[in-house]
Amino acid sequence: MSEKHATLSIEGQTYQLPLITGSEGDKAIDIRTLLRDTGYITLDSGYMNTGSCSSNITFLDGQKGILNYRGYAIEELAERCSFVEVAYLLLIGELPTRDELNSFRELLARYALIHEDMIHFFDHFPPNASPMSILSTMVNTLCNYYPEMSGESDEDMLPVAARLLSKIRTIAAFSYKKSVGHPLVYPRYDLSYCGNFLNMMFDKPVKPYVVLPEVVATLNKLLILHADHEQNCSTSTVRLVGSAGVNLYASISAGVSALWGPLHGGANQAVIEMLEAIHRDNNDFEKYIKKAKDPNDRFRLSGFGHRVYKTFDPRATIIKQACEQTLKALNVNDPLLEIAEKLEEIARNDDYFIKRNLYPNVDFYSGIIYRAMGIPTNMFTVMFAMGRLPGWISHWQEMMQDTTDRKIGRPRQIYTGPAKRPFVPLHERS
Repeated sequence: MSEKHATLSIEGQTYQLPLITGSEGDKAIDIRTLLRDTGYITLDSGYMNTGSCSSNITFLDGQKGILNYRGYAIEELAERCSFVEVAYLLLIGELPTRDELNSFRELLARYALIHEDMIHFFDHFPPNASPMSILSTMVNTLCNYYPEMSGESDEDMLPVAARLLSKIRTIAAFSYKKSVGHPLVYPRYDLSYCGNFLNMMFDKPVKPYVVLPEVVATLNKLLILHADHEQNCSTSTVRLVGSAGVNLYASISAGVSALWGPLHGGANQAVIEMLEAIHRDNNDFEKYIKKAKDPNDRFRLSGFGHRVYKTFDPRATIIKQACEQTLKALNVNDPLLEIAEKLEEIARNDDYFIKRNLYPNVDFYSGIIYRAMGIPTNMFTVMFAMGRLPGWISHWQEMMQDTTDRKIGRPRQIYTGPAKRPFVPLHERS
């Protein structure tokens, strides 16, 4: 129990609330006994000031623009690691040795196939079905085909996580192939995690796909930058659903559905649609800047600002550099990149955006990179889900292994409906 306390005075009574300090100096007031002691709850719409758990996975400081996975700076991980290494770090808590990494890669290769019966599921989705709908459904179904993958807290989670990480990549690629009517491309044992995904997406019998190392490196970086982000909407959903004792796959499926929303995982798709609209409008930057400033106009610049980051998004700087390098390596001249860079330049030098901390976030350039790779817009959020999966699994595992403070999630509310009133029989109601 903390020796420091905050003092709360209510209706003439004084209460002592313990103060908690995290390993990076983040501070909290412990209100777990508030209702019992005072009869009051706290009201915090959107949970902007509410900590739902303690976690040792990711540290985020929105004021300073810091994002660390298990104590490692995101800048170092994105520059020096593969996505598979970072997934291992999130799941286990330490970066893998060479032998551990090779063993983990072998697990990913071994579990890449999905049950053949599941492939028939794709035939029963409408041709225009959302890839996120397909992904959520297929992930939820995995527990029926792989009951040994239940993910109970007393199991060795590494094989379970490897199976899910590997199979979600195959499901994602298969859903794309089905949507365009192309034959499925099965995973190859000799390719890396990201190389395998790209090959399953784009290889064709008449035109074999060449896996370029520059594109693989960029995809690794994108997935790393999305691998975890503390208690965001989808991660909180995974924890909340899992808190009821729900299996890993149903919990992850719920996270996929939460990520589907345009205010969460769909943001990079919104950026591309905005840039395309500006391009069709003869690149009239000033028109859209004025619309963004007009309080009576519903238009907003997509990809600017962040609910948590108040100075800059550390991931955005990394992605912008990767975007420029990737387009150069692929010899792609995308006019949307020029528009994006011009918008960023205007926003960074305009007091309106500076005062409101509206800087490019992680979604601003990622869509341009995916376009250059050939990934269609409706697959952008699926890519986000692939990247976020190790974080989701890690948080589900952490919650399940918490033997001291694990409780079913149950937010409270302040009721604002009618006060108690007498019942009126049907024949007396006018």
